[in-house]
Amino acid sequence: MKRVLACLLLTSLASFAWAEGDRDKVIERVDAAGTVLNEIMAAPDKGIPEDILNSAKCVAVVPSYLKGGFIVGGSYGKGLATCKTDKGWSAPAFFRLEGGSFGLQIGGQAVDLVMLIMNESGMRNLLSSKFKLGADASVAAGPVGRHAEGATDWKMRAQVLTYSRARGVFAGISLNGAIIKQDRDDTRAFYGRMVPFRTLLTGLLPPPQEAQPFLGPLAKYSPAQKPAQPAAKKSD
Repeated sequence: MKRVLACLLLTSLASFAWAEGDRDKVIERVDAAGTVLNEIMAAPDKGIPEDILNSAKCVAVVPSYLKGGFIVGGSYGKGLATCKTDKGWSAPAFFRLEGGSFGLQIGGQAVDLVMLIMNESGMRNLLSSKFKLGADASVAAGPVGRHAEGATDWKMRAQVLTYSRARGVFAGISLNGAIIKQDRDDTRAFYGRMVPFRTLLTGLLPPPQEAQPFLGPLAKYSPAQKPAQPAAKKSD
């Protein structure tokens, strides 16, 4: 009997340590996503135009994507997304990016991906917690630079704009065929339970403190809330 209890205790401790280890990895990914955004916005002439970022309904980041090797075709990565709400940027939702043709990637380097969901239709697809880029949502390589007046695709038709960064070079990239779906394991590890995409991205759950390394840069460069308008003065 004592041996059985000892085995159960060791199993419980091992499971707890495994869960804590998973959560630490997810938190590291949150921190890395914030670093990607900070570094991109620190170089406005080579990054995402501010007017495009300010127009985005949601932002998704996959840090350290496709490590090493020359990759052509199907690929895989993990990331997190947040959407604008009337309370600010939402709690992050964790997802997996699978499949699709990404073209030739630079070998021996981590590749960072950034996706901007630009309109209500694209946001609805994201809230469904599973959709295919290029099929359920139109996708285009995002323009790069301080301003984007000359690039009309993002205003006219693209629901999702995509970017890639490798070896310090940041440029638009096509992700046609890639599938985004909720990462249930990372969600449970971060929040301690399963939380639907819609609950997270519509602001029904307040962001935990551990999300601030990702949400902080977004709040700095693209405030989600509009400043309150001063009350009109009454005429005498």
